[in-house]
Amino acid sequence: GFTVAAHAHGAEAIRRAVLAGVDSIEHGTFMNDEDMKLMVAHGTWYVPTIIAGKFVGEKAKIPGYYPPQVARKAAMVGPAIQATAGKAWRAGVKIAFGTDAAVYPHGQNAKEFEYLVQAGIPAAYAIQAATTHAAQLLHQEQNIGSVSPGKFADIVAVQGDPLADITRLQHMAFVMKA
Repeated sequence: GFTVAAHAHGAEAIRRAVLAGVDSIEHGTFMNDEDMKLMVAHGTWYVPTIIAGKFVGEKAKIPGYYPPQVARKAAMVGPAIQATAGKAWRAGVKIAFGTDAAVYPHGQNAKEFEYLVQAGIPAAYAIQAATTHAAQLLHQEQNIGSVSPGKFADIVAVQGDPLADITRLQHMAFVMKA
């Protein structure tokens, strides 16, 4: 009865988690083609968290920021997560929005939209990943995820068209809470 997310980077861990019946794979850095096919077959969601990968990748370039063994892995993660996200979308894997916000300073999570689009994911799909898709993953689509009568919603407005320039979502002009 619980929604289960598996924090997994490696292909074998992803395969085992999907076969065990998790609802989503978080990160999925080194997901392979077989994992993607398995996720599609099982209806498993993918939450890329590209921003977290990019942040640790950048910090890995700073001498001494991480211990050497962590720095090596962190340097590989950023570009790999973004490439995997685009490939997974093209393979038909369902994608929901997530950021792993504790890894980097809070308040920058809207950059994830930009990184999803840079990975080749259409802007409209990236927005759906944060709204309707996230609600579906959490089994809460009857309560959240779209602007409909009876649903709980936070609504934002931006200057311009975020479908034409997804970075608009990094500059809120208006927020209506609840």
